[in-house]
Amino acid sequence: MAAVLVVNAGSVSLKLSVVGPDGETTKVSTLAEAPDDVEAVAHRVVHGGSRFREPALIDDAVELELAGLTELAPLHNTPALAAIREARHAFPQLPQVAVFDTAFHQTIPDRASTYALPLELRELGIRRFGFHGLSVQWASEQVPVPRLVVCHLGGGCSVTAVRDGRSVDTTMGFTPLEGVPMATRAGSVDPGALVYLLRHHLSVESLDFALEHESGLAGLSGLSGDVRELEGSDQPPARLALDVFTYRVASAVGAMAVALDGLDALVFTAGIGENSAAVREAVCTRLGFLGVELDPSTNASIQPDAVVSVSGSSVRVVVLEAREDLVAAREARRLLQ
Repeated sequence: MAAVLVVNAGSVSLKLSVVGPDGETTKVSTLAEAPDDVEAVAHRVVHGGSRFREPALIDDAVELELAGLTELAPLHNTPALAAIREARHAFPQLPQVAVFDTAFHQTIPDRASTYALPLELRELGIRRFGFHGLSVQWASEQVPVPRLVVCHLGGGCSVTAVRDGRSVDTTMGFTPLEGVPMATRAGSVDPGALVYLLRHHLSVESLDFALEHESGLAGLSGLSGDVRELEGSDQPPARLALDVFTYRVASAVGAMAVALDGLDALVFTAGIGENSAAVREAVCTRLGFLGVELDPSTNASIQPDAVVSVSGSSVRVVVLEAREDLVAAREARRLLQ
């Protein structure tokens, strides 16, 4: 197959790229800019629920099923579904494939995927799914060590344990709202606090909006969910936001090291992970007890892809460009062979 148009609808961006058979990638701004030799369209879809465990050829029935999953990941599946509809209209002659972030995490064992809830609630499908799977899969292929932790830190953030190329635990759960704080999402909060807010202060709709759009770095700082702005601010709330964020990420890495019985390599990827030397340094400083030793001068000056740990460090620290587009294109080709 020649070129695949990859549509990546994230929580804060829409990325379009054309991936050739050799992996060469060309970014385009609109669907209309796609070249004539495109033979398929691959869509990154964040939440596949229990139904979609592998890439799926999109038809009307699959599109309808995807619409039913938007409630589980509204910041992601909603724009992804809109992009699917637009692309199917623009390219009715081309096969279109949904590639799911949740698919890579199907290998997570029951002890990590199961919430301590009554059976009747678990049977409703409440379990840990995990997200950012395409990004984590790429990282695990580029850094093929037995015990790997991947910090995907962008508009959404997750930390994942990968053993021998297979996901074994991750911080995001039933939805992409669980885990470490994110740009505007709260991450994990005591469920008792949420019940209290629902009983006394907020409606379901207002709480949902606050957790998705007004929390995380933006809620902590009162300024912005953009790490670059926070790093440039001398205001105490901005300092607090970054301190909470890096502490929670480091704590999550420690938890993932438990899942792996140790740590061989640590990857930072996505917008914050690739571009914030200060965040990487703050996280790694807290992880010295695991053998993480960052090279400060290298960390401050590199561009991905690069190793930023000191020579001889027992844990390799790698800054890696997220390439979800390459994984999505490859999965679409595999399905259509």
